[in-house]
Amino acid sequence: MRFGWIVLLLLSFPVLEAVGIFWMAERIGAWVLLWLLVAALAGIALIRFERVAWGARLLFSVRAGAHPLAAVLASGRMLIAGGLLIFPGFISDVIALALLLVPGTWRRPVAMRPPANDDGATVPRPGDGGNTGRTLDGEYRHIPDERLRDR
Repeated sequence: MRFGWIVLLLLSFPVLEAVGIFWMAERIGAWVLLWLLVAALAGIALIRFERVAWGARLLFSVRAGAHPLAAVLASGRMLIAGGLLIFPGFISDVIALALLLVPGTWRRPVAMRPPANDDGATVPRPGDGGNTGRTLDGEYRHIPDERLRDR
């Protein structure tokens, strides 16, 4: 009977969504239909974008030396949020927005962050020529241009 509450919640979820839609329709009228349409279109757009972007996200995380599971979980979170936005109702929209606003979603992608070692110093990536953005020591000798001296 441990899972009885979970089954009851899952079975009552569509009923709760329908009650929420009718309750909001009494309050704000036909704007509910506009909200549901915009949410569904946003969910479709999110799923279409993520369908294309997940491969690049996975490739960039592997190239940056990060664990690829983080990229897969981020893509899965976006797909679940898109599905919840498509499902009509306000409870599912709130859950989808919470998934989209989970910390880590708005950080820079893994491939754009410079990799760091244990002490926090950036380390070069493969293929970038060893450029870590630090100043390089070297010698400089100025050779004056004879034409500029004669003027």
